[in-house]
Amino acid sequence: MMFDLPVETEMERRNYRMFRKHLIKSGFLMLQESIYCKLAQNTTVAEAIIANVRKNKPDEGLVQVLKITEKQYSKMEYIVGESKSDVLDSDERLVVL
Repeated sequence: MMFDLPVETEMERRNYRMFRKHLIKSGFLMLQESIYCKLAQNTTVAEAIIANVRKNKPDEGLVQVLKITEKQYSKMEYIVGESKSDVLDSDERLVVL
């Protein structure tokens, strides 16, 4: 998920904070500023996640969702910088990237 929200007025900053807090409470992790990700087990779960974001979106700004497979995500190349890995060694199916 990528978003660009206005933050010029106090109300816009409040809406930004509320939206960001909602994403974090929903299990999204920040990849970089205004880019968050969450792993879904299947398409049905992914659609439910998107519906939840749609329900809690701010009134103004741009919010975009890009669905990719886990295999596609794993092929991400780091041109500059390094991957931060907070990997939990677990057998649980739910893994949030």
